[in-house]
Amino acid sequence: MDRIGVVGCGLMGSGIAEVLARSGLDVVIVERNDDALSAGRARIEASLARARTAGKVTDDVVQRVERRLHFRTDFTDLRDLSFVIEAVAEDEDLKRDVFRQLDDVLADRTAVIASNTSSIPIATLAGFTSRPAQVVGLHFFNPVPVMALVEVTASLLTSERTVDAARSLARDQLGKTPITSPDRAGFVVNALLIPYLLSAIRMVESRVATVEDIDTGMTLGCAHPMGPLALCDLIGLDTTAAVAESLYAEFRENHYATPPLLARMIAAGQLGRKSGQGFYTYHR
Repeated sequence: MDRIGVVGCGLMGSGIAEVLARSGLDVVIVERNDDALSAGRARIEASLARARTAGKVTDDVVQRVERRLHFRTDFTDLRDLSFVIEAVAEDEDLKRDVFRQLDDVLADRTAVIASNTSSIPIATLAGFTSRPAQVVGLHFFNPVPVMALVEVTASLLTSERTVDAARSLARDQLGKTPITSPDRAGFVVNALLIPYLLSAIRMVESRVATVEDIDTGMTLGCAHPMGPLALCDLIGLDTTAAVAESLYAEFRENHYATPPLLARMIAAGQLGRKSGQGFYTYHR
């Protein structure tokens, strides 16, 4: 594979596209409109600028990466590709529309359709296509250029060829470390992580401890690189809630239920770093 498609150029999609291009692959990025594409391009340029300032890439590398990125608003530009990664928002209805369009447009019936979903079962997404054997989960972590882990998830109908292609892309071409996760809401990481994050939010809600003390306790007391509330801000409070809701819908366990404080912060537009305000304030 030397050309890969990415649908969605938000926080995760832009990171995935950047990593693909930095690994020498041509990337066709599809977004819903020109404004969304411009925002995605700006995210990638800002990320590359940070990497250049830190001495991780040279000007020549940045220029090569930018030449490999092709921004489009038409799904038909993906027609001839053999591997496409869906990276739109964590919304089942939105992903359903994307998967149906990909199923219609991809000419190669063996083309792999991978989803960066962090919580929706792959079997559900595969059911939106006529090619479930070619659908696989390929869950990256934010920030994609930095985080080494990728969860690879097969549904009951995913073929071994599809899984091998996903693992090979992650390991051999991108230099990531793939782990195998079960096809259940939350997979491996979020099934463990989300109850921890929600517990921290409930502590704030109940005034057991302050935001700062909770995060300091976990960074200095447990050697975590980031406290749970700062991590919520990094992930996005809306994304955290979406994953929690998916977990609760599948397992109906109280520790997956969205705390009222989280719901109210989202309603107020306090989504974390991407909005400039979450449990902390960020200057953009």
